[in-house]
Amino acid sequence: MGGCAANAVFFDFGGVVAEEGFMTWLADMAEARGLAPGAMVQAGMSAMWASGFVLGKGGEADFLREFLAATGISLTVGEVRHEVFRRFVVRPFMLACADRLRAAGVATAILSDQTFWLDELDREQSFFRHFDMVFNSYHHGISKQDAAFFELAMDRMGVSPERSIFIDDNPHNVALAASLGMAAIHYAGRDDFLADMARLCPAALEAN
Repeated sequence: MGGCAANAVFFDFGGVVAEEGFMTWLADMAEARGLAPGAMVQAGMSAMWASGFVLGKGGEADFLREFLAATGISLTVGEVRHEVFRRFVVRPFMLACADRLRAAGVATAILSDQTFWLDELDREQSFFRHFDMVFNSYHHGISKQDAAFFELAMDRMGVSPERSIFIDDNPHNVALAASLGMAAIHYAGRDDFLADMARLCPAALEAN
């Protein structure tokens, strides 16, 4: 088994490289308060985008202000960070996959709609070192809602869509990547992901 249908593989962070921390926190908080998890997740995501935090146009205080207005729930930065950060648990098998890809000559990158929390999570868990580049919407001012973010990442990595694999747990992001010509994998669990990689890039599954 060997080879790869791509020159570069792009990994989403929350929900792929790591367990999804932000939305899980919102759902858990709703359940603890006897509220509807779906509505809480929607309110939190809306506050994140409305505050501009995910695009580097706002900060934590802006997010908390929007969240308070939407839910009536007042939180401190420290409370949010503690609860969100502890839920972003990095998946060792994903880091091993990235390491095997690089050893086989396939470039790897994180492509994530995140805030500067991603940098702080890396300082705690040291996962950036498993990737050649990190593309974070907070630093680029553009997100995966826009094809231009994918194009920017591929250009910086020096690869064409036809020689790129993109992995994300968000179906909208996966569909947009596929529309650009990338081989797009919807992450819905470890077993299906490994089957997809065995088809597209067996090198990711080989032992060192």
